[in-house]
Amino acid sequence: MSNNIAILGAGVSGIGAAILAANKNYKVFVSDSNSIDKKNKKILDNHNIAWEENGHDLVKILSSDLIIKSPGIPDHIDLIQKIIEKEISIISEIEFASRFSQAKIVAITGTNGKTTTTLLIYKILNDAGFNVLLAGNIGLSFAAEISKNDYDFIVLEVSSFQLDNIVEFRPSISIILNISEDHLDRYKNNFSNYVYSKLKITKNQTKKDFLIYNYDDTSLSDLKTNAKKIPISLKHKLNGDSGLYTNNKININLNNKTMTIEKLALKGTHNIFNSMAAAMAARVFEVSDDVIRKSLIDFENIEHRLEYVLTVHGIDFINDSKATNVNAAWYAIESMNKPFVWIVGGIDKGNDYSVLIKVAKEKNIKAIICLGENNEKIINAFKNDVDIIQHAADMQEAVNQSYNLAAGGDAVLLSPACASFDLYENFEHRGSEFKKMVRAL
Repeated sequence: MSNNIAILGAGVSGIGAAILAANKNYKVFVSDSNSIDKKNKKILDNHNIAWEENGHDLVKILSSDLIIKSPGIPDHIDLIQKIIEKEISIISEIEFASRFSQAKIVAITGTNGKTTTTLLIYKILNDAGFNVLLAGNIGLSFAAEISKNDYDFIVLEVSSFQLDNIVEFRPSISIILNISEDHLDRYKNNFSNYVYSKLKITKNQTKKDFLIYNYDDTSLSDLKTNAKKIPISLKHKLNGDSGLYTNNKININLNNKTMTIEKLALKGTHNIFNSMAAAMAARVFEVSDDVIRKSLIDFENIEHRLEYVLTVHGIDFINDSKATNVNAAWYAIESMNKPFVWIVGGIDKGNDYSVLIKVAKEKNIKAIICLGENNEKIINAFKNDVDIIQHAADMQEAVNQSYNLAAGGDAVLLSPACASFDLYENFEHRGSEFKKMVRAL
């Protein structure tokens, strides 16, 4: 057994891993290259866990038997390369926590839709009366919660960064919603590396487990897994165990039984898909059709993801600040069913806006307001198809411009397709500013 554990990063996952490791009688050392939050320092001190901030004690870290790395730390930095050279095992928080849980794990990944699908599954299982934990890339720290007690079910949203450092992590159900270009700077600008990372979600699954996947996504056409594969599709007619959408109805086919779902709380094609994945996962766990249907009808959307804010003089304002990449913005535009003004822009992550031109033509975009600085690519992509393209220095200006350009019966959509770090701390801060400015109209 590895006795000395070094934990790199004192964020939610790092603190959670430290608490669990200390509770399991490991000798724990937490190291962060930045300053550690006061609250987290107190938590570490209360658990008698050694820590350092604003730098790394290389000798201490390299004398560890095991490293638990924050998902935000890339592999190419010197510290990680030295750990790799010394052949010390590096794992993620979800890998470590899963070693101490007997729960059935549902793990959800994908470039877009992870959070909504994770919350849908959590709600269904919770409504069914199960003892269920929501954790991973959303909600609570998996490790911190497991240090207190175990659960019947754990629903985890997992990113590619979290999957990069798994070894034995094995979900009962893994779900891959879609894979499109994102975070390629972390994967040597190679899309295949990113896909490989996502597919790790199923690498340890056995024939007793299930893999629910997007049959329409060409990146997933050659999936290799030992798990039972269940395809879901919006476009194709599938046979056997599968989920499909026909005649405005979701059909969940499993073990020669079909469940049909007609009403959903969430709008947009992408949410039909997310709901289908959630319903299929619930059916695998034999949740009743009635509970699944009721949960999907009652579900309330998450903040900052196609969140209805307010109607001002007949103009609907919609906050989709969570759309930090082009693919997420595509889903938002596709879901619009009335003329709208689109607020877009921020820190460009190498975006290719051409993929949005077709859907932008199909939907009635009255005007585009570019927020932030990196806007040349946006202007060049849409100048031939959208008559009005304006600049806004900040959110107040963007909201005021959009209000003046829209009319009763229209909408204003904030769906930036970009990161927020030029003007805001994160997408939550950006979305909150949007809502504040809308309410001030």
